[in-house]
Amino acid sequence: MTFFTRLADRIGAVDSVVSVGLDPDPDRLPEKVRDADLPRWAFNCRIIDATHEHAACFKPNAAFYEDPDGWRALEETVAYAHGKGVPVLLDAKRADIGNTARRYASVLDDEGLDIDAITVNPYLGRDALDPFLSREDAGVFVLCRTSNSGGEDLQDLELASGDPVYERVAALADRWNEAGNVGLVVGATAPGELERVRELVPDIPFLVPGVGAQGGDAEAAIEYGLAAPTGVDGPVGLVNSSRGIIFASEERGQGGYFDAAGAAAKRLKRRLNQYR
Repeated sequence: MTFFTRLADRIGAVDSVVSVGLDPDPDRLPEKVRDADLPRWAFNCRIIDATHEHAACFKPNAAFYEDPDGWRALEETVAYAHGKGVPVLLDAKRADIGNTARRYASVLDDEGLDIDAITVNPYLGRDALDPFLSREDAGVFVLCRTSNSGGEDLQDLELASGDPVYERVAALADRWNEAGNVGLVVGATAPGELERVRELVPDIPFLVPGVGAQGGDAEAAIEYGLAAPTGVDGPVGLVNSSRGIIFASEERGQGGYFDAAGAAAKRLKRRLNQYR
């Protein structure tokens, strides 16, 4: 089964397109998990318990795990999420050339990690992404129009053709999608660009960040973020929230740290389902 087939099954099972970002910033972890052997794992475990009924996917960001204890915590996190029946997308934004690209892509074959999908950076071109694209059962989400305000510095630049860079990336990703395993990262904070990318690539699912703490457009995220790739039963796509869910108690002043995370995931699921 391809990643998007598995994702469609999960979306149908929980009636949700919510991706929960697992970004356990050590400086923001609650006291109740700081004394654990692996605090980030202890935190993620509780978050997964609280949110998995509303999660189509979990999305750990590699930046929060790139140390020995962090990688152990990530392995435990992925295994625990899979035990709950939830696929895992590693937000790593990888790309490089030659042997380096192949080493980066080997994470998709790592039996100790066993992730289902990964984010990649298209800046180095097709050959840098071939090692990822060749794993046909894994999802490969290509950065296209990101949710940060500085994304326009490069992504909105006009090429000689008059098209902005992000449109060229979308067109290339469509060309690279021979195995039906390519998705695009397009932020909800730029709904006009989100609509334009959907016009260009009607069949590619999106990972849409920026709906939570960044205040992106939830309606646009659903209207333009979902697609029905060939061979997949029903529209698929993901709308991600990280801080807005995992730190909901801290940001909204709610009691019950992990209960607040579960409530935030459920609230986002209901909000998005209004537009599905």
